[in-house]
Amino acid sequence: MLNVKQVFELSLKLGMAADPRGATAIKKSLERAKRNYADLPAHEKEYFDQTRLTNPYLDSSVLVDDGCKEVKRVLVGIDVGVGEILLASQLSERGKKIDLVIGHHPLGRNLAYLDEAMELQAEVHQRHGIPIHLAEKILEERTREVSRGLHSLNHYQAVNIAQLLQVNLMNTHTTTDNLVDGFIHNFLKAEQPETVGELMKALLKIPEYQEAKRLGTGPKIFAGSPQHRIGKFLLEMTGGTNPSSKVYEQFSRAGISTVIGMHIREQSMETVNTHHLNVIVAGHISSDSLGMNLFLDELEKKGIEIVPCGGLIRVSRVKKK
Repeated sequence: MLNVKQVFELSLKLGMAADPRGATAIKKSLERAKRNYADLPAHEKEYFDQTRLTNPYLDSSVLVDDGCKEVKRVLVGIDVGVGEILLASQLSERGKKIDLVIGHHPLGRNLAYLDEAMELQAEVHQRHGIPIHLAEKILEERTREVSRGLHSLNHYQAVNIAQLLQVNLMNTHTTTDNLVDGFIHNFLKAEQPETVGELMKALLKIPEYQEAKRLGTGPKIFAGSPQHRIGKFLLEMTGGTNPSSKVYEQFSRAGISTVIGMHIREQSMETVNTHHLNVIVAGHISSDSLGMNLFLDELEKKGIEIVPCGGLIRVSRVKKK
């Protein structure tokens, strides 16, 4: 059995292995964090989050850990808030002990650091043909926008409730988004759809997207038509949140014809249409569920019971004996 810290470390290991930047880029990112820490004046070091030295995904970490030695049952949701934490406490009181609550979307300091989790976008965009100076400048503007939007939020409301009720809590955001990115990349490589219509049919072979379609939120063509050829495509399945609207012009200039993502901002659609890109939105909660499920299957293999809530479309790929 795993303890709380080990459950998160498993998520981190899986997320790093699936990171679209590759192992070398992750290593360099952690090395930069160590240099930055070493260069800080003494009065600033006390404010430095030490997890930065080993965790390249600042939107994912353990938030509450009471020292639980053995995690046997976890309550898992895409969005976890006060209600889910109260539910975990009530289930425990009624004999169905919840040892850990796992959310996907960030809470606490993980939400405060969401803008910093976006750094991988620049390297991913460079790999798709955008010059790094453009990728970094466009990303810099967007991360500042995200940072300003996050600053005023009540980041710790749910975390404080978990602390008071002694409910262990973590969230796995970019770690599991990386799993979605890797899964969809390999899936499409195997399926080899040639048109947008064929791509839509292929996505509906994935159980999470099938269920989302039943619920009214399945894959959808936001730009383009079923007859359009996919050409060179780019996945927007990880990287914290949506990129800047300005980047879509650069995608087109780099020869990208199709963008496949979880969601897209309305203000980006004008740029997308101006530059004639195809955009397929696979679905937000369904894509998040896919990434979480790939992680949760590894917990299930270790004998941990999964209790889904908070919008999670739970699909187990663990073969039962």
